[in-house]
Amino acid sequence: MSRAWRCILAFVALAPIAPAWGQQPPPAAVGVVKVERKPVTETSEYLGRIQAINRVDLSARVTAFLEKRLFTEGSEVKQGDLLYQLERGPFEADVQAKQAAIKQVEAQLRNADLTLQRAKELLRTTAGTQAAVDAAEASQQALAAQLLAAQAQLRQSQINLDYTEIHAPIDGKIGRTVTTEGNVVSPSSGVLSTIVSQDPMYVVFSVPSRTALDLRRKIAEGGGFDVVKIGVKLPDGRLYGEVGKLDFINNTVSTATDTLLLRGAIANPAVPAANAAAGPNRELLDGEFVNVLLEGAQPIEALVVPREAVLTDQSGDYVYVVDAQGKAQRQGVKLGQSTPTSAAVSSGLQEGQLVIVEGLQRVRPGQPVSAGPAVTTSPAAGPSR
Repeated sequence: MSRAWRCILAFVALAPIAPAWGQQPPPAAVGVVKVERKPVTETSEYLGRIQAINRVDLSARVTAFLEKRLFTEGSEVKQGDLLYQLERGPFEADVQAKQAAIKQVEAQLRNADLTLQRAKELLRTTAGTQAAVDAAEASQQALAAQLLAAQAQLRQSQINLDYTEIHAPIDGKIGRTVTTEGNVVSPSSGVLSTIVSQDPMYVVFSVPSRTALDLRRKIAEGGGFDVVKIGVKLPDGRLYGEVGKLDFINNTVSTATDTLLLRGAIANPAVPAANAAAGPNRELLDGEFVNVLLEGAQPIEALVVPREAVLTDQSGDYVYVVDAQGKAQRQGVKLGQSTPTSAAVSSGLQEGQLVIVEGLQRVRPGQPVSAGPAVTTSPAAGPSR
């Protein structure tokens, strides 16, 4: 036999033998997990906005030149800090004038008291008359009224003098100043600057009215707002480290969006900054958009499967399960809370069923499969925030 024929025969001997015509291929190997009940924290995500609890617009209450700005724009200030100094001279002079007017009226009033006293003493003799007493008494009362008016004017002048110093009414972060030194400010000048409180902050968001009904029921059954926790995702996708508490549900549903406004309070502590001179740094800013995670305080039991076991098409979400005959069957499901790793199934599955997680690309409905425990994935303890 030639060398060429020997090579051909060796190749044929080593080639795999094709299955006979009509023979069924072996069952596809798949990895499965058993559907189990796990504690799941109910979480819903909504778009929200951070709002300062206190917000104060600073404005002048008298007309005067702005002499000094005594704060750094964008810094945090304390209640009572002096922020603006207005021109004091004219107001101090006005206070002195009102004090002088009081002294003048006081002197006249003392004289009127003496005159009234003499008129009453003369009335005991034949030299005095009732008319003189009445006139002296009227003059004394008129001067007493003038003294009260002068004292009121002094108080008003003192108030205006105090208005030349603009102090911080709250703790918070102050913005930029609108008016600089040397300009005239007045009550009609508008806002000089704005202070917004920093810790804690409000987070305001809206939920569908149907969700609001469920939430109100849980609050009523659970004994108050403590049954709900609020988490926040920052604009960069990070989960904020503090947990908030729901404290307000609006009394009116928006007719335009069919949503109900909710509000929670959340701590906004200072983060240590590399440059201490720059002041404290905080992660939540007034007016900032965030994602709000509304969570139940107590976990509930739910059927949980790995997230990769759930497929989706035009008909909705579904999984493949292995039936009693060892065949793969498509089964539609309705999902509850989901995360990138796990999903809670509210309907469509029963506890103990085997759900295919691995080898899904080889699965066809009604075909036999060779099922084994999944080695790369197992259902997590349940979705969390």
